[in-house]
Amino acid sequence: MRWPPGLLLAAAREFTSDVPVHLVEVREAVQPPEPRGPVEGLQLPEHGVGPLFHRRYRADIHLHLRDAEQVMALFEAAPDRMVPGEVARFEPEGDHPGLRVGDDLVVRMPGPWDGPVRVLEVTPTSFRLATRPGHLEAGQIEFRAADVGELLRFEIESWARSGDRAAHLLYDKMRLSRQVQTYMWVRCCARVCSVAGGRLVRGVEVRTGRDELAGGLA
Repeated sequence: MRWPPGLLLAAAREFTSDVPVHLVEVREAVQPPEPRGPVEGLQLPEHGVGPLFHRRYRADIHLHLRDAEQVMALFEAAPDRMVPGEVARFEPEGDHPGLRVGDDLVVRMPGPWDGPVRVLEVTPTSFRLATRPGHLEAGQIEFRAADVGELLRFEIESWARSGDRAAHLLYDKMRLSRQVQTYMWVRCCARVCSVAGGRLVRGVEVRTGRDELAGGLA
């Protein structure tokens, strides 16, 4: 179902989605966080191609029945529950439930790329992944939740370049894989809202920062 039917299903669902999406694009100096622990076997931004992107997806949820720790515990226990299956599926390489620092996963995605990643950090309200060789991107992504007054705030934040020149063409020039990525994480925000038992306040804000001056392969 992931390729090409999965993409067609994703396009249809995006067209009929009732989740408001607010897109903001800016130029900025992007500073990725330093990865914690050994970096051997990781595909970091300095290994990537093209501009460095900093993306943040934010959803504020009210009238929620679960708090930040409860929501992230459910996310970490079953990541597949939070992403649209037509475009992504998490496959752990270990034999234990949940996420642990050092775990290797493969995110199955549409097209010729899958997404091998490693768990860098796990806290009661967040977890962070880094890409491994063969991933569409080179960088890190963090999923987190916080209790902000009466709201539950869920955010996905990434710092990444394209993994190779073909990925750069599809992501930055044609924007095809960027559109799929936006769909995937907006739907993830909507599913977190559903699992929390709440309602989105203003839809999902997607902020994209672009750093043309950061190093990397041409």
